[in-house]
Amino acid sequence: MKITPIPSSVWTADLGNGFYRNPILYADYSDLDIVRVGNDFYMTASSFVSTPGLPILHSNDLVNWTLIGHAIDQLPDGFEGRVRHGDGVWAPSIRHHNGTFYIYFGAPDEGIFMTTAQNPTGPWSPLHLVKAVKGWIDPCPFWDEDGHAYLVHAFANSRCGIKHKLNMCRMKPDGTALLDDGSIVFDGTVDHPTMEGPKLYKRNGYYYIFAPAGGVKTGWQTILRSRSIFGPYEDKIVLHQGHTDVNGPHQGGYVELDSGESWFMHFQDREAYGRIVHLQPMGWENDWPTMGIDSNGDGIGEPVSEYRKPNTGSSWPIAVPATSDEFDHSALGLQWQWQGNSRPEWLSLTASPGQLRLMAHSLPKGASTLYDAPNVLCQKLPAPELTVTTKLTLYAGSGIERAGLTVFGHKYRYISLESSEAGLRIVLVSGEGSKEGASERLDAEVPADISTVYLRVTIVREAKCLFQISFDGEAYETLGDTFDAMPGGWVGAKIGLFCLQLGEALGSGYADFDWFHVENKDSLNDS
Repeated sequence: MKITPIPSSVWTADLGNGFYRNPILYADYSDLDIVRVGNDFYMTASSFVSTPGLPILHSNDLVNWTLIGHAIDQLPDGFEGRVRHGDGVWAPSIRHHNGTFYIYFGAPDEGIFMTTAQNPTGPWSPLHLVKAVKGWIDPCPFWDEDGHAYLVHAFANSRCGIKHKLNMCRMKPDGTALLDDGSIVFDGTVDHPTMEGPKLYKRNGYYYIFAPAGGVKTGWQTILRSRSIFGPYEDKIVLHQGHTDVNGPHQGGYVELDSGESWFMHFQDREAYGRIVHLQPMGWENDWPTMGIDSNGDGIGEPVSEYRKPNTGSSWPIAVPATSDEFDHSALGLQWQWQGNSRPEWLSLTASPGQLRLMAHSLPKGASTLYDAPNVLCQKLPAPELTVTTKLTLYAGSGIERAGLTVFGHKYRYISLESSEAGLRIVLVSGEGSKEGASERLDAEVPADISTVYLRVTIVREAKCLFQISFDGEAYETLGDTFDAMPGGWVGAKIGLFCLQLGEALGSGYADFDWFHVENKDSLNDS
């Protein structure tokens, strides 16, 4: 019998007393951007090679967010087969212009793409290639009052040999193509190295470019200001770590409210937890934005840990993106993403209603480890501490098949039930990979005489993970030592489910997952 747990969250930003705490999302929504339309706020973020991609989140108060969809189902051509970790969808911008939502992003090897929608929940138009070019990244469109359109972007040094600079292009008013190759409007080589992620706005006759600099882990938020869109631009640092524990507070977007308030959302790189999302109060002094609180008097804002909620004119219920899943719907939950371009034959939610069925598919040609498998179904780490438990039954086919639970990054570990000619066993496997290759090792094994198992991983502060196995859902046995989760290709570590066929045999097996529970790590001791 399936027992549905009481819904709960392992991280909530809304403190319930008119204040919030940062991060507002303790999850990897990297390189985020936001837009306000009426009383609604929408956010998107980098998704790299995961599908569906370009997540769309919604809020009415900038603190409580829910995931409402994705803008793309598949990556462009060239992403089939082995996973291209770290490539794909980089640093999008979301805008609303003349009743239409626009999202632009750069794929560092392919070019600048865009998609549009009348409703942010979709449908979104098929990806349109605005410009085929290598190394142009982090694009942001802008439509001026005179009808002219522009696009500002940064460069990926690894692809085109250019770094620290921002380029401004003229764009067709419909946003489908650029009218020129642009001109450099700011060079941050000396004072703002690694300048990237520009967001372009206009206020009180000034053009503003909000741009992070200094690098992901230790950088700062720079503001550029000019009376002309092509410059010259003045520069000012408005947010940095200062005396706080929030490293590299930068890269995001800002919105203004009817109440007159301004707010800035940005990320903080937290290694295995990814680039988690913070919300900062903003002000304006002499037409320069201020962010956070200047607690040490150096003229630069520092991130807040707690603050009063934005004045949106109404109170809104606490909301968080979904994590746990009972698999009792005909469509996959929005919190799930595949590691690469997905295929419909990888899963079924109707073959055994109330269960997720993952089919045992072989690895891509030339691959031998989980690292290169696109058919791993993942979601983000949602909190600094949590416990994940799943129940699965493996229906074995031919050859060697494994179904299990993983904490995945450039270094990863998984626990799985394996079926082979030798019978059933539980295996604990560690692996690591990069663009140069991947390898795995067997850490532990336990004989199994039944095909239904319960798999668990508990994650504590600093992303230390401990894997456990149970055959009855009551008594759990720890396998292996503590594993330190690691980030992946520009992403945080992920929690994933999989069913793989190893070797040359044609897989015909599958695994049914009854449920996937994400809980506070201490709640298991209280039940």
